[in-house]
Amino acid sequence: MNFYLATSFIFPRSLRMRLFALCFVSTHVPLLAYCGWGLATGRIALGEFLLLTLATVVGMGLALWGIGALLNPIHVLAEALHRDATPAPLEPQVGDIIHTLYAGVQRSAAHARARINELDSAAHEDPLTGIPNRRGFLAQLEVMPEEQRRGCVAIVDIDHFKSVNDKLGHDEGDRVLCAFASRLAGQLRRADLVARWGGEEFAIFFDSCSEEEACAALERIAAQMREAPIGDVEGRVISFSAGLCGWSSGSLDDHFQRADEALYAAKQAGRDRVCRARSESQKALPSS
Repeated sequence: MNFYLATSFIFPRSLRMRLFALCFVSTHVPLLAYCGWGLATGRIALGEFLLLTLATVVGMGLALWGIGALLNPIHVLAEALHRDATPAPLEPQVGDIIHTLYAGVQRSAAHARARINELDSAAHEDPLTGIPNRRGFLAQLEVMPEEQRRGCVAIVDIDHFKSVNDKLGHDEGDRVLCAFASRLAGQLRRADLVARWGGEEFAIFFDSCSEEEACAALERIAAQMREAPIGDVEGRVISFSAGLCGWSSGSLDDHFQRADEALYAAKQAGRDRVCRARSESQKALPSS
């Protein structure tokens, strides 16, 4: 490392050229020695000088070619590390420093990729329910092509969830959240998106759905919650309220705010129901 740093002033941006310079000087030492001896003794011979010069040039060329070939795996590995989603190059089956470097870099790269995947999952997935969290949900919507941003957004809230935690404990509350997330995900289409919005609230994107179709889907889930409840508190079946809003253009935040206002209207109307916001000038209307 000290020698590498000490020679860094020679072609600082090109290791190949630095090696070329060192090889040029090193391979010309015999020729320079011969020239010095010949000049000192006056016995220099033109034929011998030309032969030694030619041999020196050939030797330098072979040395440079060999060094370049030996450095090539390092360049291939370096380029692979700078390309996203590129498979690691094949590890050479030779027990030298290149093999050690390849093995070490591949292990580090694999560990880094695994760690990045873990962090990405932690940032976009709810650890309790296993479905996307708010960030993951919004990220999926943001990467959608403009022509696919058609449908409905909904905010769904478990009714009286605080009573579940207060009367049955937080473990039961966690179970209810997981069961509800599973119920939503299992009853929606693959094209739809469901996420935990925060606390006991969930968000849904109904892909290419009208408000009527989205309402029907939520009411079907609500009916199933009554027929096959995920739990109850003091004899009261656990239900949910929902507010939804059609989305075909405009700010996503504005539409979620309108869906949230519709959810508030559903709560105020007695819970266990779906309300929708038809337009900004209208109040949220019950689906029934």
